[in-house]
Amino acid sequence: MENVKLNFSKDLADYGHPIGNMFVQPKTAKDWEQYMLSEEQIASFKRDGFVRGIKILTEEQVDILNSELVKLQTANEEDKKLFYHYESNESEDPSKVLFHAIGAWRLTPGFHDLLWAPAFRMAAYQLLGQSFRVFHDQLFCKPAKHGGVVAWHQDYSYWTFTKPMHHLTCWIGLDDANKENGCLYFVPGSHKWGLLPITGLTGDMDSVRTVLNEEQLEAFEKRVANELLKGYASFHHPLTMHGSYSNTSERPRRATVLNAMSSTTLGNTEGYYRLEALHSFPAMPQDQVLDSNFFPLLFDGDKELEAFGKDIPKVDYREFYDVL
Repeated sequence: MENVKLNFSKDLADYGHPIGNMFVQPKTAKDWEQYMLSEEQIASFKRDGFVRGIKILTEEQVDILNSELVKLQTANEEDKKLFYHYESNESEDPSKVLFHAIGAWRLTPGFHDLLWAPAFRMAAYQLLGQSFRVFHDQLFCKPAKHGGVVAWHQDYSYWTFTKPMHHLTCWIGLDDANKENGCLYFVPGSHKWGLLPITGLTGDMDSVRTVLNEEQLEAFEKRVANELLKGYASFHHPLTMHGSYSNTSERPRRATVLNAMSSTTLGNTEGYYRLEALHSFPAMPQDQVLDSNFFPLLFDGDKELEAFGKDIPKVDYREFYDVL
């Protein structure tokens, strides 16, 4: 499968549409049906705060992305300017390595077009319950034998520079992920805990315990390993507590993450306490809809699916998220 890049501009954020042929795009409402989550999957997401085992990529598509990833991990200084965040090693443990970068979709055609993967777009529409935009993407790579941790956290605790809280995270494995090589873990039901204080992203895995009450600590002991084959994804609510332990196996654990948000999400940067962390991010003016070319509309579901002829199972966003 060829993903051709011809005379495109340096910054692929200039293109709010697929630029290659990596994904066949549905042309009719009926074409979307093969990608739809079931009522049971929607119910699981509402109950647990996550749903998993959703195929997004073929093995060939995974290979394309992993080939691009090799180049992105050795990006030159000019290319790094297009990332919102780039750390060759963000681990706080000097004996471990965690590559973390935000903004890959702006640099390579495969990661750019991944935003328009039909299986991702359909599931995200159903789980957000509304048309949506990309917020940003991320890369998390743990090398074999000494891959670092991603400590327990809630995504929205880092995203309060936007409002309201109507976001969704899609985690896609670029390697088979299991307990041995540092897969993700979720705490079922933790999306109902409310927003908790930040206790760090790449340090002590147990530091989160200091902000949990007795009932939450009991639930924390029932955390679930998100073991997935490469090309498969999980989706989770912005308040779902999750983290991943170190990789001590002989295999790498690479993943890409797509963070989506409601199409009406606003900037909330005025007085944000970590403004220095946003210096490379696109402009997000206070109380203005984030609708620049850096936040393309990925799915106008009501329009694309109006001809389907029946109700599509989806979350009632007015009950599940904060809304305007």
